[in-house]
Amino acid sequence: MWIIQKEYNTAKKSEIEVTCALIMDGKQVLVTQRSEQMPHPLKWEFPGGKLHSGETPESCIVREIREELGIEISVWELLPTVKHTYGREIIKLIPFVCRWVNGEIQAAEHCAYQWVHLDELETLDWLEADLEVVSLLKKKYLPNRS
Repeated sequence: MWIIQKEYNTAKKSEIEVTCALIMDGKQVLVTQRSEQMPHPLKWEFPGGKLHSGETPESCIVREIREELGIEISVWELLPTVKHTYGREIIKLIPFVCRWVNGEIQAAEHCAYQWVHLDELETLDWLEADLEVVSLLKKKYLPNRS
């Protein structure tokens, strides 16, 4: 009698907490395009980054936007967290609706940025986790058109 054993990958996936800013101006939101040197090159995303040890999500997003775009923002509202798996990593994406306070945008890491009307967000080639945030954003701000 043959016994077939299945091999199970017991390595645990790592969960990474990442914040993102939905910087709003009316019904438009600021989006950024990942550079060719970044993982998931040329995909569009909401700017943000990894939460550091001992840092609150709110202070993380303010720091990340200052570092990535050179602008100051104020955090306005927290949206529901999104979890997405990329290979061996689970990304816990923490989206904040924000307002631009001051400064001029200077994309330090991204190859492009643009203001996009909420109705036109699906026309971009999104990073998968951010696509889920697009849906949340549209449900909140365009409830009759989702």
